[in-house]
Amino acid sequence: MATCGIAAGARTVMNAFVEKIKKEKIPAVVTQTGCMGYCYAEPTVEVKKPGQDPVVFSYVDVKKAEEIVDKYILNNELLDGILPANYQTI
Repeated sequence: MATCGIAAGARTVMNAFVEKIKKEKIPAVVTQTGCMGYCYAEPTVEVKKPGQDPVVFSYVDVKKAEEIVDKYILNNELLDGILPANYQTI
């Protein structure tokens, strides 16, 4: 959550994720990061599911955060707004 993300509403989105994950009793960790280079698409959210490559969602608002939890995290459904990977995991 760098400055551009915070200015675009990332703090509200992060709180929405924390609340939804707690409500659904999902064993997950929600953390902040620094800039990932997607300033034009903020707020962005990276979801890393065990055994899978990370997926980065763009232009995430509270409604989209809930949809990511309900559809992608819980039901493995891909959603619109996924950014192509252009980095390597270290």
